[in-house]
Amino acid sequence: MTLERPIAPDPYELLPTVPSFTLTSDDVQNGEPMDARHAHGSTGGDSVSPQLTWSDFPAETKSFTVTCYDPDAPTGSGFWHWVLVNVPLAVTQLPSGAGGAAGADLGGAFSVRNDYGEQGYGGAAPPPGDRPHRYVFAVHALDVDRLDLTPDASPAYVGFNLTFHTLARAVIRPTYQIKD
Repeated sequence: MTLERPIAPDPYELLPTVPSFTLTSDDVQNGEPMDARHAHGSTGGDSVSPQLTWSDFPAETKSFTVTCYDPDAPTGSGFWHWVLVNVPLAVTQLPSGAGGAAGADLGGAFSVRNDYGEQGYGGAAPPPGDRPHRYVFAVHALDVDRLDLTPDASPAYVGFNLTFHTLARAVIRPTYQIKD
């Protein structure tokens, strides 16, 4: 079987344009391969979410949502690895591994189920031998204190709500590949 296909567009290029702000990480870098500890357990990884820090977001920001999406998954709809909603304004960084205990000390923030069917961060797991996949880690600065969602919401439904409440967005796009 071959996985030859066109390169999927960056998902945020297809949505209304919003300003950007600063997003940095001690663990992942834009355009650079991620360490295997950020990969899914099924591939030998540890499914540890990367450390993220953000700043310079709009003054009118009231909360944040953090997402990780793989547009290169051979599904026709990409693959959601993490959707953390209702992150309070006072939280401007997540330590490594925060995706495993989302909500424990994040002021009521919670993760909706990812495309693995689990809540929290699910690590990278591109098909062996496929080209490098982009993992789009985004922090969305929102104009509301909380999105009216529950942990049962789908990532697509969260994304729909984000479209109407995002003031600005910051993104880091590391890659991951499993060689044959």
